[in-house]
Amino acid sequence: YGLDVDPIEIVKTETRIREKGYGADIFTVRKMNFADVLELSREVGKFDFILADLGVSSMQIDNPERGFTYKAEGPLDLRLDPEKGVSAAERLLEVTKEELAGMFRENSDEPYAEEISQEVFNRFRRGQAVETTTQLKEAIEAALSFIPEKERKEAVKKSCARVFQALRIDVNSEFEVLYAFLEKLPGALKEGGKAAILTFHSGEDRMVKRSFKQLKKQGVYREISEEVIRPSAEECARNSRARSTKMRWAVKA
Repeated sequence: YGLDVDPIEIVKTETRIREKGYGADIFTVRKMNFADVLELSREVGKFDFILADLGVSSMQIDNPERGFTYKAEGPLDLRLDPEKGVSAAERLLEVTKEELAGMFRENSDEPYAEEISQEVFNRFRRGQAVETTTQLKEAIEAALSFIPEKERKEAVKKSCARVFQALRIDVNSEFEVLYAFLEKLPGALKEGGKAAILTFHSGEDRMVKRSFKQLKKQGVYREISEEVIRPSAEECARNSRARSTKMRWAVKA
């Protein structure tokens, strides 16, 4: 079973499955949040193995209409399910300057959170829109104009990545969803069942590490990965987007 909340990617996945001739006995896609894995297990039975990949897919990133990247012009959306909730552009209009700075700090450890938040709200006061990926990138560039020129390009690049990540996490309630998943995960596993979680952000990794350690102490898991597992240099050379990945695993008692 594959769980996804993105209706666009679900259609693509189902098409690929049909083209390969696989039936439902091999692989079934469900439009479900992975936080609902316990509900699925009650319907179909507990699982031998569960893999949670918390990253945005390359297909989502590479589609400029989804607004996941500052590298292409597109609407500032960032929703994993574009049929639900509010876009990142709408979210910017709902929060205060202080809340926005807090979001950048808490969701992505952005060191220039206050400066970027101030610039976004300066633009709003001047009647300028921040509705596209390019407009947000331009606001970040303006906010970091005080950085020496030789260091600025790299600083802007890193801040853009962090700010887009922070907004995506907020718009999709990703930390809340991960917390719910970690609570329900043991109940969806068979005895001796294994779970592996791929994270792409230090906040996510901390949540997974804390949950696994606490539940091992309580006897829920019999074994967990003591250290985080990182991709090899060879894997990163094949797939540059793997660089920030961290994996942790656990075995149900």
